[in-house]
Amino acid sequence: MGILAGYIVPHPPLAVHEVGRGDEDAIKDTLDSYRKVAEDIAKLKPDTIVITSPHTEMYGDYFHISPGTAAKGDFGAFRAPQVTIDVRYDSELASEIEHRCYLQGFPAGGQGERSGELDHGVMVPLYFINQCYTDYKLVRIGLSGLSLEAHGNFGQIIRAAVDSLDRRVVFVASGDLSHCQKKDGPYGYKPEGPKYDKLLMKTLKEGDLSRLFDFDRELLDAAQECGHRSFCIMAGAFSDQETEVTALSHEATYGVGYGFGIIRPVKTFEEIRQQSESKDPYVALARYTIEKHIREKTIPEVPESVPEEMKERSAGTFVSIHENGMLRGCIGTISACCDNIAEEIICNAISASTKDPRFIAIEEEELPYLDISVDVLGETESISSEDELDPKRYGVIVTNGGRRGLLLPNLDGVDTVAEQINIAKQKAGIRPAEKVALQRFEVVRHE
Repeated sequence: MGILAGYIVPHPPLAVHEVGRGDEDAIKDTLDSYRKVAEDIAKLKPDTIVITSPHTEMYGDYFHISPGTAAKGDFGAFRAPQVTIDVRYDSELASEIEHRCYLQGFPAGGQGERSGELDHGVMVPLYFINQCYTDYKLVRIGLSGLSLEAHGNFGQIIRAAVDSLDRRVVFVASGDLSHCQKKDGPYGYKPEGPKYDKLLMKTLKEGDLSRLFDFDRELLDAAQECGHRSFCIMAGAFSDQETEVTALSHEATYGVGYGFGIIRPVKTFEEIRQQSESKDPYVALARYTIEKHIREKTIPEVPESVPEEMKERSAGTFVSIHENGMLRGCIGTISACCDNIAEEIICNAISASTKDPRFIAIEEEELPYLDISVDVLGETESISSEDELDPKRYGVIVTNGGRRGLLLPNLDGVDTVAEQINIAKQKAGIRPAEKVALQRFEVVRHE
């Protein structure tokens, strides 16, 4: 829950095929980045999209939050009236943001709307997002003439409102970069144009969003950008959080800068635990380990806040990873190889995510979409007959000479003892007709 990711996106109407009518082919990188953003949002399945746009109602000393329950718009101003966008507003979240602004004396709310129609700063991003995902509500927010710091403060209020309602939210900061990149562009050429775009993209590549508030006001005005304040609101929403920023593409084919960036919060073990539905520390430790190892190429220490039982007991563990319902990695230990369960989970989480020979290593962009479970194994015991097995209760270990295979209990699609043993044999490279010694064990599964 909370703000799952943020996206810096441009809003050129000509990127819409029905508007560009082929001219959009000249901004292929922009189209490719929009597809990546839309696919990313679809995988996150947010309840709500918060979008900031410089073309929504804008006042010198006030931030406008679009009121009501729904809105619509079309691209009639760009010769494509047949392309329409309809949205449902998340009026509860909008009201919560407005209420928190009121309590803090912050100048934002739903007053002063001149037109309820969606603007192209909102419609262009939604045109692409809707191709992949439509099951969301929207909060639409305008910019103001106030300081960059005020925009950042507004972002902090938005994040607090999102957290209070336990929403799954993504933040889309809509805004073009400089409009004066080329002599034959719509606003001609100024050297400040390419300078601003280069500095903005450098800031994204280096990943320090706080630098957005240090941009010189004269540079912003001379560059004739329209998105920087939008980006600052989103930066405020991620303030006091460790984030990972990915710069995608930049183009200025038609004299206007189109830049893309993706911002993801990097959570601590305790944040992961508190935000998971079960708050299970075993699963939280596995997820924390996988995210930290994939992103930073490090092996984390055991967090101090893990329960004492995880630091005092030792046992074999298995870490299983699924993505979109499909197995993505599963590796574990039959008996303890580390000093305690916490260390065992850390080792096996790294192996399951990067060393399972059946799969390539998990990549960073997959991290938000992983389902993880942890099995803690009990003591193994030898049995003399298959009658002593139950695939829902017991896992099985089959042994023939130096070959040994294990199968966990209570797996989807494994309903009989025969199926359980055959799969365990296959994993060990033991032929179906070969005899095996049998052992069984129970597990405590954390999902």
